[in-house]
Amino acid sequence: MAAAIEASLLVRAMEEDDLDRVMVIEEASYEFCWTRRIFADCLRVGYTCLVLAQDEEVYGYGVLMLGPQEAHVLNVCIAESLRGQGWARHLMHELTDVSIRSGCRELFLEVRPSNPIALNLYTSLGFHEIGMRPGYYKTQSGREDAIVMAMSLEGIAPHR
Repeated sequence: MAAAIEASLLVRAMEEDDLDRVMVIEEASYEFCWTRRIFADCLRVGYTCLVLAQDEEVYGYGVLMLGPQEAHVLNVCIAESLRGQGWARHLMHELTDVSIRSGCRELFLEVRPSNPIALNLYTSLGFHEIGMRPGYYKTQSGREDAIVMAMSLEGIAPHR
């Protein structure tokens, strides 16, 4: 992707019109992916749904469920063409900032043990392992556990 396009990428609220483009990334990224209906339901119930976009093109997305004192990152994904360039970190900062501004004290997520790139990202952001969810993810060969990670938001200022 040209540097000029990367410079014009921004994070904005996901809209129903983005779902076709979100699904292209989701289906290319995960063997057992979310359905369009799951994303539509997340929008409908008011979860924080963000996209990394330039004009009408979507290059990544994140979905966050806010609770009274905690938040849960449900899905974060970047298009393959932009991976390894810091955009997942940027999107995670945005989701963290929403959590902080909403008064959350802790942020949770699940990650596959077979995804060391995501594990390294989350650890570098301040997440730490707090448990496992046995058989959480579906795989071709059966099921894979999920590592449950958490990050305290106490005393952390928003990135922006």
